[in-house]
Amino acid sequence: MRLGAMLRPGDTICLVGDLGSGKTTLVQGIAIGWGSLDQVTSPTFVLVNVYRRPEGMRLYHLDAYRLQDAQDAVDLDIDHILEGGPLVVEWAERISQALPNEYLNIQLHYISEHQRDLLFSAYGKRYEDLLAAFRRTVYGVP
Repeated sequence: MRLGAMLRPGDTICLVGDLGSGKTTLVQGIAIGWGSLDQVTSPTFVLVNVYRRPEGMRLYHLDAYRLQDAQDAVDLDIDHILEGGPLVVEWAERISQALPNEYLNIQLHYISEHQRDLLFSAYGKRYEDLLAAFRRTVYGVP
């Protein structure tokens, strides 16, 4: 939830993990923290879900599992999506060539039914700053 509150239009969050690793559950928390009242569901069959804030801002949730390659993502007009709000991508590694060069990557690993391991990696100044701010919020570390 805390990460969601820090997002702004154009931000890209890439989620990487096996089936059942918690990607959609993480997006639920991000969307709540971002301020959406919409129900978060997996966009596996519709490809992109849009979650709204009461004032109309949008958060985009793309599931690349069914996309064949980066060109399929380009056809979805990712640049236009990023102009409209933050983008969270499940299975981001499948379309990495279509995504911005700078992003926050979160790798998820299943540990047990109630535990996941998350590894955060920042690519670019904006995401280094975002990750540092997130760490401060979560851990209270300067």
